[in-house]
Amino acid sequence: MNPPMEQVTANVFANTKIRGCNPSYVVTTDGVVVVDTPQLPTRAVAMREEAEQHGPIRYVINTEHHVDHIFGNYYFKPIPVVHHKGVADNFMTVAPILDPFAYAEEAIPTDDPEGAAIFPDRDVYYEDPNDGSIVFTGDLRLEVGDTTFNLIHVAGHTPGQIAVHVPKEGVVFTGDTIFNQCQTWLMTSDVDGWLAALETIRALDFDHLVPGHGPVTDRSSLDDQRAILLEWKSRVAAAVAEGLSREETQERVNLKERFPVDIGQEYMMDYIMGHNAGALWDQMTADKE
Repeated sequence: MNPPMEQVTANVFANTKIRGCNPSYVVTTDGVVVVDTPQLPTRAVAMREEAEQHGPIRYVINTEHHVDHIFGNYYFKPIPVVHHKGVADNFMTVAPILDPFAYAEEAIPTDDPEGAAIFPDRDVYYEDPNDGSIVFTGDLRLEVGDTTFNLIHVAGHTPGQIAVHVPKEGVVFTGDTIFNQCQTWLMTSDVDGWLAALETIRALDFDHLVPGHGPVTDRSSLDDQRAILLEWKSRVAAAVAEGLSREETQERVNLKERFPVDIGQEYMMDYIMGHNAGALWDQMTADKE
């Protein structure tokens, strides 16, 4: 059973109850704009069907390149996809830390067994994953019907990270610049850039903040996210100053007590903590050298 979309405003809907990101859509006078797509196949199909009840889908916008924000694009063909060049450059690229296709596939038996029937083979998927047909650098203003979408480049969590500000609705979609009430994935992020991204978002006029993960919130989550990032930095910096090795830092430094992991990631707490601490150690020791 697909959890229902949450109505954030009269024209904004988001789903915060499924594994993956918080896929959302905005209804305008000239159709619908989707912001990020569900990782799980049946959830992607169901969201598309629901969105199309409000009118044709004009665009899909991706806020970042991580698999839980983009894999569902496959089920939104042939709708044009809009994302930053930083997303296009990293779209479903296999990296040492994570094979995005394998990560999507491993969620099927536990979180979407019915999706197995429509989950593509790897080769079929990569022939046409429905990546960006509109790729931009810097910022982009998108007008759809009576609604303006400001796509603002806020590199930090990822190089191609954007926030999607919809002034008419008083809403900003932050992608994973905000993890609300769940564990933050740092991995190879530029944390200083991320801190700057929070201030860019803070300057916007909005009432509702749709985070990449966790419940819909407000601007108070900017301070909460900033505190988490600064704590990660300070604790790993203290470990480096003490002369701890990478492995020792990973053993000693974690923020497990702060929040649970997001939906469907219950088995990944140690993985997240280890990679967060290790990646920060790498960055700080590289700077030191």
